[in-house]
Amino acid sequence: MKTPNAYDLLKVSTRSPKDCHKEATVREMEQIRQELIELQERLYAENRRSVLVVLQGMDASGKDGLVRKVFSGLNPQGITVHSFKEPTKEELAHDFLWRVHAQTPGRGMIQIFNRSHYEDVLVTRVTDIIDDKEAKRRFAHINAFEKLLQDAGTTVLKFYLHVSEETQRKRLAERVSDPEKQWKYEAGDEDKAKQWPQYRDVYEDVFKHCSPDNCPWHIVPADQNWYKAYFVAHELRNTLRKLDLRYPPSKHERPA
Repeated sequence: MKTPNAYDLLKVSTRSPKDCHKEATVREMEQIRQELIELQERLYAENRRSVLVVLQGMDASGKDGLVRKVFSGLNPQGITVHSFKEPTKEELAHDFLWRVHAQTPGRGMIQIFNRSHYEDVLVTRVTDIIDDKEAKRRFAHINAFEKLLQDAGTTVLKFYLHVSEETQRKRLAERVSDPEKQWKYEAGDEDKAKQWPQYRDVYEDVFKHCSPDNCPWHIVPADQNWYKAYFVAHELRNTLRKLDLRYPPSKHERPA
């Protein structure tokens, strides 16, 4: 599965390829999930390496639903999810990566960041908390941080859920009208939606400066939930396959 050039999001489709059929894709998705269960079990048993899944996207791009769809059925002992919200006073008293490092996965674990350290070079720029000069310094720190994780045995997978403005408006409206989704509504959702062009610009800058060959961003068409889940599950499955995970031998000798 090829990742398109991410530097111009207006040229990247938010929908599945035309030759991708929903029914066949959903069937393949179930097969991938079954394989993920086995691969995760090996990762957990091997207890040598780990995986960090970074999920970013505009409001209503479907990060929560994606986590449920892709990771349900896997062993909960081997998966954790963390969402980075507005920093606390204690967190603001430290460098911007201080709160992030404590949440990185231990050996054998898959950690999911539902929003991540990239918020500190996205929201902070749109709201003028940091300027371009500081953003570039932070890009360098983020690249070094992710390289440190990789050197320690953590594979980092970064996904941007690419939703269209039209689909975003529809989903935000559902947060007002649908009783099952009203809990997601926050004051200011509409204002954030109006900032789509500004967020697009800062995201494109992130892709440009924080996409080394060994840790690129994957741009996920996110208008159709079934394809979004398939894309991420497919990439995660292929990544785990490449790790050549093995069950370790017994630590105890069998009795004669």
